[in-house]
Amino acid sequence: MELRQLRYFVKVCEAGSMGRAALDLGLATSALSQQISRLEGELATRLLQRQSTGVVPTDAGLAFLQQAQLTLRHADDAVHAAQTARLSGHVSIGLASTTASVLGVPLMQAMAARYPAVRVHLVEALSGHLTTMLNARQLDLAILFRADAGRRWSVMPLLDEKLYVIGAPDLSGMPAGARVRLKQLRDLPLILPSPSHGLRALMDAAFARQRITPRVHAEVDGLSLLMDAVRAGVGATIQPGAATARLPDGAVRSVLLADALTARRNLLASLSDDELSPAALAARVVLADVARALVRDGRWAGASLHKN
Repeated sequence: MELRQLRYFVKVCEAGSMGRAALDLGLATSALSQQISRLEGELATRLLQRQSTGVVPTDAGLAFLQQAQLTLRHADDAVHAAQTARLSGHVSIGLASTTASVLGVPLMQAMAARYPAVRVHLVEALSGHLTTMLNARQLDLAILFRADAGRRWSVMPLLDEKLYVIGAPDLSGMPAGARVRLKQLRDLPLILPSPSHGLRALMDAAFARQRITPRVHAEVDGLSLLMDAVRAGVGATIQPGAATARLPDGAVRSVLLADALTARRNLLASLSDDELSPAALAARVVLADVARALVRDGRWAGASLHKN
């Protein structure tokens, strides 16, 4: 099996047609078809299914495609590293919006200082979307708030965040004290992310344990719009302290949620070590170092380092 065969196979899958792929590769269609057949022969399995509209990968082909893409990516990184004689390549990192507001810029600065030849791709999205992207190997690593059982990931608890009820100061029903419990929030209109996301799952479980049905006024899957609605007095939300990092002082009130089991655990999740490039392995170390430093320096509101 040769690297060029992997490149040919990936190109055919991306193009969805043997002819289009051959044109992109500068090959005759018959020559490309012969190489794919040779690859299938070496693997003793069919990778592509021919249809009237083109070709699609079989189940075996889909599994092979994921690994082929990783292999080619690592090979390209290895060539580049050898040519530059220093750690290079690229890494894709996913951060939830609240996490990105605190960690994003310091992480980029640290990576630029330690590994200037590594290209960093940061993705800011809700945790449910990050989980999907990590599963699809569109990310190398991400900070998540729950880990799917059975996934072949490397997962390390990193830190814990206190949660706060956040609302406009004049919102009707907004708690007045410094601390509040869930049972006091029965009538407070809440704006929360949808149930597929880690924070919502955590809060739904906490309300269920106390047999409380929260008054969810709206579901918003995006921190910027969610916090705009909170500032406008549409409702309150439950978020970590980092959610207010980009807001001007005094824009909202934050009241600590005092119930047990309502802290949000931050997990540093990545593909397994054998799937990560040297650049991604290095970035994972840098991310953990930067996050811990932010907590120790008091620059991550409401966060504490995870204790084993």
